[in-house]
Amino acid sequence: MSVDHDGENLGSIAVRFGAASIVVVGDVIADEFVDGEIARVSREAPVMILKYQSTRTVPGGGGNAAANVAALGGAVTLVSRVGRDRAGRAVTLALREMGVDTSATTSVRGEATPTKTRIHAGLPHSIHQQVIRIDREPEPPDSETAQAIARRLDQALGRAGVCVVSDYGYGVTDGSVAEVIASAPRRGVRTIVDSRYRLRAFAGATAATPNEAELEEVVGAPIRSDSDVVSAAVRVAGELGLEAMLVTRGSRGILLVEPGREPLSLPIVGSAQAVDVTGAGDTVIATFALALASGASYADAARLANHAGGLVVMKRGTATVTNAELLDAVREQR
Repeated sequence: MSVDHDGENLGSIAVRFGAASIVVVGDVIADEFVDGEIARVSREAPVMILKYQSTRTVPGGGGNAAANVAALGGAVTLVSRVGRDRAGRAVTLALREMGVDTSATTSVRGEATPTKTRIHAGLPHSIHQQVIRIDREPEPPDSETAQAIARRLDQALGRAGVCVVSDYGYGVTDGSVAEVIASAPRRGVRTIVDSRYRLRAFAGATAATPNEAELEEVVGAPIRSDSDVVSAAVRVAGELGLEAMLVTRGSRGILLVEPGREPLSLPIVGSAQAVDVTGAGDTVIATFALALASGASYADAARLANHAGGLVVMKRGTATVTNAELLDAVREQR
């Protein structure tokens, strides 16, 4: 496998992010973080009692991908659905404040917003750690909601350079929406897919950004070595007709595969000891998509995504990377 080299000046690509227009379609998740200080052990059961400190709700899933596009300077329209509940209102307001266009996001009465509640606990003056996560998972959209999402996506694609598909398994990208997604490449809109469980459903997309575990599930065989991950990525990219596949590998960095080219292996940027990997894949796909929309090659888009990923895993919780942070990181590496 080849290793990283400078390519085009990465900073000059990141500067152009402000002229890029991205559509993100997929599952918006409310990432809720509840913090508490360990007070004592309960007499009712061998569990900690936490003294409540704070609750914070931020956009996760496709919402986090859209938030990262906005933080990096790109124009972004989010096509999704949320419930008309507290979590849905909180993430919609947060997205708007971040500069995300939520006019194409459908608010559904009587439906719950997918929510992941992470309980963080710690002793006084110590770093709080996640001790448990509680997930609230709604049913997939009904046919009426799906058709509304499909219509809004069809309209949004008319003004987009790249479409990011953020499929977390809650049903937004199924059915009639999937048909519109499949039409995007024929309309000249590159489609970049991040799918948690069903990457094969997006055959014909332009590119995909699975992590190593997701790729392993797609091929149905364990990945034990560098050569295994290359073989799996080449095989799946060919079977799905992708122009490129970007595989995130945690502390082992990123692998880019383009059929007909030598694979490109990029070592991790920054510390190998991540603070928090929550939502890191959303940052990677947002950066990769913006770079492609800004005229970068797949290799240079991968390099920028690798820098952004290295930055975001050093932040706690679901987080974003700004254009200024990315520029600083790229310049430090030159």
